[in-house]
Amino acid sequence: MIRTTSTSAEDAASVATAVANDLNLSTSSYEVSTIGPDWGAGVIQSSLIAFLVSILLIIVYIAFRFEYKMGLMAVLALIHDLVIVVGVYALFGREITPNTIAALLTILGYSLYDTVVVFHRINDNMKESKVKCTFMSMANHSLNQVFVRTINTTLTSFIPVLGMLLFGGETLKDFAFAMAVGLIAGSYSSIAVATPLFSLWKSREPKYAKLQKKYGSSITRFTFASTPLLAAEGASGMASLVSVVETLKTDEKETTSVSEETSSSTAKKKSSSKGGNKQQVNYHYRRKKK
Repeated sequence: MIRTTSTSAEDAASVATAVANDLNLSTSSYEVSTIGPDWGAGVIQSSLIAFLVSILLIIVYIAFRFEYKMGLMAVLALIHDLVIVVGVYALFGREITPNTIAALLTILGYSLYDTVVVFHRINDNMKESKVKCTFMSMANHSLNQVFVRTINTTLTSFIPVLGMLLFGGETLKDFAFAMAVGLIAGSYSSIAVATPLFSLWKSREPKYAKLQKKYGSSITRFTFASTPLLAAEGASGMASLVSVVETLKTDEKETTSVSEETSSSTAKKKSSSKGGNKQQVNYHYRRKKK
């Protein structure tokens, strides 16, 4: 395959004929194909149509499985990942090849998987009826629950990609470079883009707006009402925790004082009983003496 700059069909045919004559080739043994701006425009148009259709299907599925707000935020995170990868390519002056396009499609799958994992945990926590905290606190707790899983998944995917980037050929390096950037951007977007934006949007709903007003805007520990002493209470959570600790200390002191009083009263009873026995013994002893 010979790549040249933009040429006309006549020039390409004449060059191919000259090369074939020098190599003693027949006209049926070679083929001339011209790939120009028209072909590139067609590929771009087909890619955009496929991308838009896939985005629409993603929104529909997540809306059916969870809710439409999650679907929109997941798509926004995917667009964020694509922009980051293309921006890094432009920064390093790298050429976007078909391998890059394949890597971008793979990145979309990885990023969407991480985002869906986080949203699934948030959706499970939303179903709990005994939660005493804001939606932000619940989302923060959900992120903490899946954070280790997200990091482990990213690392296990990043290690072989790093191997291809360091030891692979040019074709593999082009694919691995886009994958490496995309994996990092995808993990970041699922935690720091999709979830915070969804939480901000969800907090405006009347149900969670009341909780926001009741418990404050700060992010505190997410717990259930089955452990009321550690229940999150928004901005007053730290004060509640301090009061709980003071209450526990007071209870401990009262318990200690009660136990001391009990032990002292027991000791007095024992001593009085012993004294009574001595008096009785002395009394009987004196009577015997007389």
